[in-house]
Amino acid sequence: MKTIYTPLHENQDAPYEYIRGRQVASFEMPRRAQLVLDCVTSSALGPVIAPIAHDMAPILRVHSPDFVTFLSTFWEEWHAENGDICALPNTWVPPRARRLATKRPGAELGRYCIDMSSPILSGTWTAARAAVDAALTGADMILEGGERAIFALCRPPGHHAGRDYFGGYCFLNNAAIAAQSLRDSGKAKVAVLDVDYHHGNGTQDIFYDRDDVLTVSIHADPSVEYPYYSGYPDETGEGEGAGFCLNLPLPFGATYAQYSGALSTAVARIADFGADALVVSLGVDTFADDPISHFKLFADDYSAMGAAIAVLGLPTLFVMEGGYAVEDIGVNVVNVLTGFEAAVV
Repeated sequence: MKTIYTPLHENQDAPYEYIRGRQVASFEMPRRAQLVLDCVTSSALGPVIAPIAHDMAPILRVHSPDFVTFLSTFWEEWHAENGDICALPNTWVPPRARRLATKRPGAELGRYCIDMSSPILSGTWTAARAAVDAALTGADMILEGGERAIFALCRPPGHHAGRDYFGGYCFLNNAAIAAQSLRDSGKAKVAVLDVDYHHGNGTQDIFYDRDDVLTVSIHADPSVEYPYYSGYPDETGEGEGAGFCLNLPLPFGATYAQYSGALSTAVARIADFGADALVVSLGVDTFADDPISHFKLFADDYSAMGAAIAVLGLPTLFVMEGGYAVEDIGVNVVNVLTGFEAAVV
């Protein structure tokens, strides 16, 4: 299995974030990707190749133009007013208020940012664009044929980024952009399976009114876990997308015995949908030792997860998302990928 990787991800290196009012060292760090890459290399999974640069068109198929303009130009305005301080919002648009453009960069953050975990830095746009290029390069290789599966080692992650907002360490939605690219290039139906501990709220937002992209997310109960305001079972899509969104929340402490039941349901729904290609938002923050998560999966469970996904027999693009037990992240990611490959017949 080929891995798409670029060191440009290192441009997003946030020194801190805020969790429940406390400033803490950022859990989303460059070392995450480096350790995954090290394990990919040592396991002889396959060649590691650099992404090909793409233009802005695939991004604008998924994200609103004003949001993309904001992300791509924001740092210069912020830096002129505030210097090198990490850019985090100090206000948000209240309910029922008008979401109008303002003339202050801090206020603009509040129009687009959903939390205080995702500071914008001087290199954020460079890193986010490089992550998109990794995902799109993987999608291109799937489309070219001859590749059953590709791993896009994206960082920063993407599944919390919606049509016109960012947060949860995510700025552009790598998996959604890749899925749309697969659709635009001839795949009639694409499924996105999100196995990250946290609900893929951004991906759901992007495709919620669509019947050509099925979104399925297995995640922690949103009544007690980030992102809190989406990911409930009764969110099933709207308009033409009614019935094409499946949320499978699980309680704190869920083991693989519980998780595998949800995964079986997800796989069955994807098979029933008749997808032509699959994008997997691959987060391994379901690991028992993850510092910000509350599931109880272990290393061998990730091999079983990969094998369960392989049963679908679909061209599959794995897109890296979360996972913050840094010393174990590489083993857990590679176990999913090798478990998938071992099950392919």
